[in-house]
Amino acid sequence: MTSWFDRLRDPSEKTLGVILLAPAFALLALIVVYPIGKLFYNSFFDMRLSGGQGSKWAGWQNYADMIKDGAFWEATWNTVLITVVTVPGALLVGLGLALLANLPFKRQWPVRLALLLPWALPLAFAGLIWAWFFHTEYGFINDVWMRFGGEPQMWLLSPVSAFTAICIAIIWKSSSFMALILLAGLQMIPKSLYEAAEVDGASRWQQFWQITIPMLMPSIVVALIFRTITALQTFDIPYTMTKGGPGNATETLAMYIHKTTIDYLDVGFGSTLAVGMFVLSLVLTAVYLRHISRQESA
Repeated sequence: MTSWFDRLRDPSEKTLGVILLAPAFALLALIVVYPIGKLFYNSFFDMRLSGGQGSKWAGWQNYADMIKDGAFWEATWNTVLITVVTVPGALLVGLGLALLANLPFKRQWPVRLALLLPWALPLAFAGLIWAWFFHTEYGFINDVWMRFGGEPQMWLLSPVSAFTAICIAIIWKSSSFMALILLAGLQMIPKSLYEAAEVDGASRWQQFWQITIPMLMPSIVVALIFRTITALQTFDIPYTMTKGGPGNATETLAMYIHKTTIDYLDVGFGSTLAVGMFVLSLVLTAVYLRHISRQESA
């Protein structure tokens, strides 16, 4: 019977695979599994750092409080609404930008560089730019509005207009990321398919719907998964533009978690809220993955 030391000296393919993957699994456990496990663990404790009483076991009380918390449901609704509006919006704008960047320009690098600029900007900086755009006194939007005879509007002080402004800013910021993923997918489509379609008399519109969209669908699904997860975690742009105002009209779930944990120092309840956001992200990702598996099996 060979010992484990002998197996390490002359490993089989299976043993060699385990040895090579062990560092990656250890790193994954350190940066993913442990923080998520610690988050779930903290959610079962009453941990108020401001009280000076330490932590005590709370069981499911934090989850019961979360379900009864109206501010949690309002923040969740705002987050879901931002996701529903900005993810399809960013997909449509990103698809248009990707198709534009994929055109046979003589010099394509300026167009592709323009795609990278919004994506490369820090989220907080993008939020500050758009907060200036919609500023009541010296904002660009009001300047244009007044030149056409309109009265200056307090865009960020009205719930509807503030929410609209945030969605516009998020779509502008995230559409370049979608465009980069879709551009990579467009470049993987064989040109021979379009040449054959032209020979068969297919119009550009027919080529788009019968060749481009079906061949681009895997890239679209990947872009939607990444964009949906980040949309559910939206924090920087709403925070820098409105700080959740007016009132709590634009407060997202990530902002409510930040306020609960950092401002109120309620780590236990903040961890419970973070678990809720994690579960929501997990459910939506599972829906996307199930859609992918159905497409592959069809």
